[in-house]
Amino acid sequence: MSNRSFEDQVEEANNVSVDGWDFSWLDGRAIEERPSWGYQKSMGERMGRATAALDIQTGGGEVLAGIPIVPSICVATESWPPNVAKATKLLNQRGIVVVADEDQPPLPFADESFDLVVSRHPVKAYWDEIARVLQPGGTYYSQHVGPDSVSELFLFFLGPLPDRVDNRTTEIARKGCEAAGLKIVDLRLEELCTEFYDVGAVIYFLRKVIWMVPDFTVEKYMPKLREMHEIIQKEGSFKATTRRFIIEAVKPAQA
Repeated sequence: MSNRSFEDQVEEANNVSVDGWDFSWLDGRAIEERPSWGYQKSMGERMGRATAALDIQTGGGEVLAGIPIVPSICVATESWPPNVAKATKLLNQRGIVVVADEDQPPLPFADESFDLVVSRHPVKAYWDEIARVLQPGGTYYSQHVGPDSVSELFLFFLGPLPDRVDNRTTEIARKGCEAAGLKIVDLRLEELCTEFYDVGAVIYFLRKVIWMVPDFTVEKYMPKLREMHEIIQKEGSFKATTRRFIIEAVKPAQA
């Protein structure tokens, strides 16, 4: 819990840059429990064994930049222009090519181009496209956001959403993956704790993860932010449940 005034927290969090997919600004302001599989390390191990790899929706490239060994061919896609610029600057120095691409099919690559396709928190997985660009015997490895993740936070601001349906379930992912002809090797969901220690952390998070409260602005939600600040001052933090699942699938080798 911060001792800084509500006004100071709001001003700082509303003006700091939210480009890229690096959340280090939240250090000391919020914590998010990490899944047991350790995505960056496990993804990096697979990258070390790959010859041609693709990272879909790389964000600012921060996760991909941390891999120990870069495959001979390594490409990343990203749609948001500020992230494209940031990822290009970060990843080109490691020999990784960044392609600006809308998060819609088709992927701008030939059939069977990659033996490894990865993605961390894809907005949507287009399974047919993933299967198309994978080589026979190739692997898809991804950490997805699970259903109703951090729902306590967006429900606080938006109230009950009776018509809301969250399709980010493991069962829907399984069906889409298998329908595209991929064979699932691993599929696990974990529920994890997230805590925000000041209202500035909440503002930063909602400015960065724009689909959480799509119409969020500090001005529009000032009364709710004051209420959030009071809750944190009283209870020490605002807690929410994060859901993540890992999915690993293989494209069967041709007969």
